[in-house]
Amino acid sequence: MAEAHPVGFQWVVEAKKRGARVIHVDPRFTRTSAIADTFVPIRVGTDIAFLGGIVNYVLQNELDFREYVVNYTNASHLVSEDFQDTDDLDGLFSGFDPETRTYDPTSWQYDVEDSDAELGDAQQETSEESEQDRETANALQHETHGQQVGSHPRRDETLQDPRCVYQVLKRHFSRYTPEMVEQTCGISQEAFLDVCRAWVENSNRERTTALVYSVGWTQHSVGVQYIRTGSILQLLLGNMGRPGGGIMALRGHASIQGSTDIPTLFNLLPGYLPMPTPDDHETLQDWVDSIRKPGSKGFWANAGAYAVNLLKAYWGDAATADNDYCFDYLPRITGDHGTYRSVLDMIDGKVKGYFLLGQNPAVGSAHGRAQRLGMANLDWLVVRDLFEIESASFWKDSPEVETGEIVPEECRTEVFLFPAASYAEKEGTFTQTQRMLQWREKAVNPPGDARSELWFFYHLGRLLRERLEGSTDERDRPLLDLAWDYDTHDEAELDGWGEPSAEQVLMEINGYEIESKRPLSAFTEMKDDGSTLGGCWIYTGVFADGVNQAHRRKPGSEQSYVAPEWGWAWPANRRMLYNRASADPEGRPWSERKKYVWWDEEAQEWTGLDVPDFQKTKPPSYRTPEGAEGTDAIEGIDPFIMQGDGKGALYVPQGLIDGPMPTHYEPVESPFRNPLYGQQSNPTRKEYRRDDNPMNPSPPEEHGDVFPFIFTTSRLTEHHTAGGMSRYLEHLAELQPEMFVEVSPQLAELQGLEHLGWCHVVTARSAVEGRVLITERLRPLRVEGRTVHQVWLPYHWGTGGMVTGDSANDLFGITLDPNVLIQESKVGTCDVLPGRRPTGVELRRFIADYRLRAGVNDDEYPPIVTSSSARQPTHDVHDETGKGTSQE
Repeated sequence: MAEAHPVGFQWVVEAKKRGARVIHVDPRFTRTSAIADTFVPIRVGTDIAFLGGIVNYVLQNELDFREYVVNYTNASHLVSEDFQDTDDLDGLFSGFDPETRTYDPTSWQYDVEDSDAELGDAQQETSEESEQDRETANALQHETHGQQVGSHPRRDETLQDPRCVYQVLKRHFSRYTPEMVEQTCGISQEAFLDVCRAWVENSNRERTTALVYSVGWTQHSVGVQYIRTGSILQLLLGNMGRPGGGIMALRGHASIQGSTDIPTLFNLLPGYLPMPTPDDHETLQDWVDSIRKPGSKGFWANAGAYAVNLLKAYWGDAATADNDYCFDYLPRITGDHGTYRSVLDMIDGKVKGYFLLGQNPAVGSAHGRAQRLGMANLDWLVVRDLFEIESASFWKDSPEVETGEIVPEECRTEVFLFPAASYAEKEGTFTQTQRMLQWREKAVNPPGDARSELWFFYHLGRLLRERLEGSTDERDRPLLDLAWDYDTHDEAELDGWGEPSAEQVLMEINGYEIESKRPLSAFTEMKDDGSTLGGCWIYTGVFADGVNQAHRRKPGSEQSYVAPEWGWAWPANRRMLYNRASADPEGRPWSERKKYVWWDEEAQEWTGLDVPDFQKTKPPSYRTPEGAEGTDAIEGIDPFIMQGDGKGALYVPQGLIDGPMPTHYEPVESPFRNPLYGQQSNPTRKEYRRDDNPMNPSPPEEHGDVFPFIFTTSRLTEHHTAGGMSRYLEHLAELQPEMFVEVSPQLAELQGLEHLGWCHVVTARSAVEGRVLITERLRPLRVEGRTVHQVWLPYHWGTGGMVTGDSANDLFGITLDPNVLIQESKVGTCDVLPGRRPTGVELRRFIADYRLRAGVNDDEYPPIVTSSSARQPTHDVHDETGKGTSQE
């Protein structure tokens, strides 16, 4: 955090000054470790084993916050008697289909009191389309939707029934002993138990513990389940929805949160509304019902209003009740349209054109060679950036030009490079980690022809609409009917092509009454009858009372520590989600020290230091009437109001592709056998099994010793992600002038590496070189009785800028988490050799030799399913899906 998020880390330092204990768990000793009270080195890719061990410690010793757990989580819910756990099936859950490598979650469901006829659509969901859900990253839609449960689960509030979630969880994690953690993670039992004690002792009525993670968790083939394990632990200890607790996800940079809220993702629309599909959503009502899940509890019952307001914001007067508010204009997704699928489709000639806006996949994405070869096979490529980054210049200076795989004179891609305005040269909002929108003014005008994204797309849309004006072709109506009337300014300075008003766009996102133009103050004011519009329901309120709330900057000394008048946080300017959990079931603060939101008996409403995340006048004593759904079905003791049962999910009966509970799987590339099960790695992961995407062998396959070491990557303070904003600046370039590889003294001695000399790191994809930095920041670990060495690389370098070097992301292959289709780019296996790597054609020959020795063949692939309960054929012929067909 100190390295990649130094501004936010100042508050960690402040907390430590006030007595907080800071524990840092990381493969490498970093600037964060130097400040922390305790540093715990860990083998990359084993975080579920580590956190699962803490969960086991809590459960075996009954150290959970029992009143919180019974009332606010699903611990008491009974699970179907048909459910079988990973201990029963050698690393698989019940319902696994080895052909599709997906689960039918029918057996995961709760044991319910309802008859089949009484069950809502939510509980009847069997996910027979699990394979399609993986293709479309459908689980990402549950990021805010939660599990939708339209039923009445049987409960045991004593938590003694063997089928209640609490006991299921206890059995599931019972293998995660201190001994197992030590053997798997390389963490001593003494260090592990110290963390356990510290976490538990600081989690009670008087104290809370916060968990902070970053992309070091998300970029794994089990990344979603990493976060689930952290959530389970925080729920058991009563740390969710309470001040000083919770889980904070540190985003990659300034507005990554904003780019999922108003998304740049293929499967989501603004406000986490899912993209429709052609087979399931013929009508607007089909689509809305798939979101709100009739019969479920919570605010998603109002999905019709959120959807209609978005369509009205898109198409204005053209969107009417008679035409389903132009629902037919929305594109449909038919499968995997993610970035990695797109790149491979480029290689295969299936994609004609591509826009790159502030991204540099030639350096910043996994399998850099595939990224560059894909971009070299387009008709056209539009790049908008501050400099001529590698994704604009690949055709003339990439490593593939040296190897002859890209010939500049023959490269078919026409590149259009547009100069972009930087963040300081345009106005608008950032939405950061805390869901807070903060307005930024334009400090200076952009130089020359540099323009903002808002300017670029507004005028691109204007020109396209002018070009199509008068068209009678039905396919042109979605573009021609767009509401595209934004005010512009600075026409004189911009050759008559003015800058659109960013505040006006924010006002449209906020929403307003169409007739009166009155800005909406809350998403509860949205109507599903077409009388209001709003571009993102969760942002409604950011322009309440006609005032840009994101522009507020009241000093902290003039307001409470919650700082409600600094910027604006979605939803409803609420600074902490699910804060009803900060009070006990009767609505009283758990303690005076942790007082945050509480029920005011005299006023008969919720009040406190923050905006209560609960219906303001619903008392703690409220219980659901028979047949209630939506918000009426949320009881006074249901703090997790976006979940289908109002409870924190220790166990998820639906919504995740790879299981109802986290379980330890080895990374796809690992030197070690899974110590818990025969199933080696995530059986449901998304793979692209192609000749140009080889993977290093891992147990139980042979020849893993060809790549005996583990490597990982992360960021430096002095550089920014793929380097486009830092390698071109002389001061930052001077601070970190050269690509380097960090190794321990022991590994340096083993491999004959010299400090500040050259070395190269090798995988089945490529080899990259850098200066050797021998440091004790990396420690060899003891895992399964043998020493494991880990290698660390920064990933900021490329062929452009004032300082150049090889890109670490060239080393990774493409393997994805099945829930959200994010790549496993924080762990892989490798070899490390002294000296510089081969160049040109010799580089590809060098890699081919490594692949030959490792048994990595173009037409054979090891099985993904290795559990004894559901084995695949020994080898699979060329098959991108990873389902596998036998050669025999």
